[in-house]
Amino acid sequence: MPTTAEEIRAAVERRFAQVARSPEQERKFPVGPASAKKLGYDPQEIDALPPLVTESFCGVGNPLGLGEVRPGQTVLDLGSGPGLDSLLAARRVGPTGKVVGVDLCPEMVEKARRNASLLGLRNVEFMQAQIENLPLPDASVDVVISNGVFNLCPDKPAVLAEAFRVLRPGGRLQMADILLHDDVTPEEVAQKGEWSD
Repeated sequence: MPTTAEEIRAAVERRFAQVARSPEQERKFPVGPASAKKLGYDPQEIDALPPLVTESFCGVGNPLGLGEVRPGQTVLDLGSGPGLDSLLAARRVGPTGKVVGVDLCPEMVEKARRNASLLGLRNVEFMQAQIENLPLPDASVDVVISNGVFNLCPDKPAVLAEAFRVLRPGGRLQMADILLHDDVTPEEVAQKGEWSD
């Protein structure tokens, strides 16, 4: 089981590279459009998207359902994966807005770029980077979204510090994630396997 920050990042990157390449092989957690719909995404909106856009979705909730994203806003998607949340946000902010997706995994970044191109969206860009060290200026974002990524980060205070660094005054963080109950033992955690399981 990975123990150092670099080992954890490498395990997470390997896991999600596999989900990007072969989502149909994922067995430990739900992926794809059916999962998105179960998590509260609009079924009509999901069904209207090409299967390539939704097949590698691996979120744990619907951060866009936590607050309105408005035309003209700038949105940052931490751990954007194949880009579903970023692409939906790009449609909401319209041509006067902008969405930036940041992900650790090059395979996910490439898939997100292909998905944006497939949808003809020009107001979204995807970058490969660690979300603990964002390649964005201070106070440059209106809304930060994140879906099932915070739990995968070894340095959670650094991720939050970066999110709040890039948020404009009055901006907000909309995050869906998972956590362990207090009563889970270290032995149970060790039995889970990979950090990202």
